[in-house]
Amino acid sequence: MTVPDHRSSDCRAVNGVLARVGDKWSVLIIMLLGDGPKRFNEIKRLIDGISQRMLTLTLRGLERDGLVTRTVFPTIPPRVDYELTDLGRGLSRPVIALGEWAKAHQTEIEIARSRFDARQEAAE
Repeated sequence: MTVPDHRSSDCRAVNGVLARVGDKWSVLIIMLLGDGPKRFNEIKRLIDGISQRMLTLTLRGLERDGLVTRTVFPTIPPRVDYELTDLGRGLSRPVIALGEWAKAHQTEIEIARSRFDARQEAAE
């Protein structure tokens, strides 16, 4: 069996993508936009705890990676919508599946954490 070289360009590329889609804000935004386009302030209202700056940076990163499109409508004031691209919609399926898995196994994970913490405390 050959051990993969984790320094290869393929691994670096995968790491870059996972860094983008693995942060908590990106995951939440991708899940929210799975229901259709949303305006900036609508996204901000729906995500508890995200600052305006962090939302701006996250949306910009998702747009740069081709996962989200930003459409400006020439109204006064200008209206800006964010929407998943085809690539982003493809990503939303595994992201939603991961969220559903986490929800379904939440109790088991909490039990495992409690057991681990109890063992750690007993060892100290």
